[in-house]
Amino acid sequence: MQIKKYIISIIFGLIGQMGCWGLMIGGQAITTLENALIIHAAGAPVLFGIVSYIYFKRINQTSPIQTALIFVGVVISMDLFVVAMMINHSFEMFYSLIGTWIPFTLIFLSTYLTGRSMTNS
Repeated sequence: MQIKKYIISIIFGLIGQMGCWGLMIGGQAITTLENALIIHAAGAPVLFGIVSYIYFKRINQTSPIQTALIFVGVVISMDLFVVAMMINHSFEMFYSLIGTWIPFTLIFLSTYLTGRSMTNS
């Protein structure tokens, strides 16, 4: 059941992505876009650290590197196809380091390092 373990990882990635969307929507509701982006950049790795901790504690079916790649792949895909193409109708968000590239990098690192610390692999 190789597919099943990847589907479970994708679902956990989507849970993390929903948390990131919540940070952005909530942040924009109470402050400026710039501040919301900073909150998101700081909060995204924390959210994914928590999601990763739960994933590795309860499921642990993919390696830390596989999980980090799946999680960041889910985030990039959702940002590209849903946020950029369907909501914003623009790829402008990908020009922003604080809006996309820093959170992508920190999500990857957070997931990978959480997995490594919990699995020693």
